[in-house]
Amino acid sequence: MSDTVVMKKKEAGPAQLVITLFAISAICAVLLGLVNSITSGPIQAAKEAKTKAAMEAVLPADSYDKVEYTGGEALVTAVYKAGDAGYVVQVAPSGFGGNLDVMVGVNTDGTCSGVSIISHAETSGLGANATKEDFRNQFVGKSNAAVTKDGGDIAALTGATITSRAICNGVNAAIAAAGSLG
Repeated sequence: MSDTVVMKKKEAGPAQLVITLFAISAICAVLLGLVNSITSGPIQAAKEAKTKAAMEAVLPADSYDKVEYTGGEALVTAVYKAGDAGYVVQVAPSGFGGNLDVMVGVNTDGTCSGVSIISHAETSGLGANATKEDFRNQFVGKSNAAVTKDGGDIAALTGATITSRAICNGVNAAIAAAGSLG
């Protein structure tokens, strides 16, 4: 008969498991922080470029000077004086999928010169159609925007009345904000 030694594998204790999990978590946290620090600058630059392009699309001007807005329109996030052409107002109305980031041009006569949607989280194929030029062009020349269901003349997006109303609310808030500035 031969003596066979059976070696049993030692199982990791709870302390070893906790230390291993902590080490993995720490490494992941460091890597995520590194990626964030590398990408935050380019992300901010892209956002600023998109905002500037939206301003130029809704009301072309030589310069856009930020104006301090202290009025009562809660949807307004920023106001810019667009030379002698009027104002460009950034608003954040609440749509179906959350807040939309919308840029609205307001002429000196208090009418909308254009609408540009910077970002949104609306349903693809429904509320996302608010970015289409045919829908946005309905607001040009309006001093008050409302969808046809509410007695206005803006044709709501099919299946996306909430989004359509949100854009109307944003345009109306922008026009009111610009009007309060002179």
